[in-house]
Amino acid sequence: MDLVQSVILVFLPLYLTAIILYLIRAIKGPTIGDQVLAIDSMTYDLAALLIILGLFFKEPILIVTAIPLALWIYSLDIYIAKYLDRGEMGG
Repeated sequence: MDLVQSVILVFLPLYLTAIILYLIRAIKGPTIGDQVLAIDSMTYDLAALLIILGLFFKEPILIVTAIPLALWIYSLDIYIAKYLDRGEMGG
């Protein structure tokens, strides 16, 4: 086991703990903004976790799949921000 894999094994439980805490906030968030922020943070961490797992398993496809996921999250942020600002869906 090399150094990168050892570091990944140390930080992997931290990522999983963070994702569980984000999930709790997404379910029990007092406001819609808190829930959106929790889902946003959880999905960005999921994209980072995909990259970390891609390094751990030495599978480049996991890294490639993280990029569209991050772009999708970003576009979802813009869509939700427009909805919260204007109160209407679409364009």
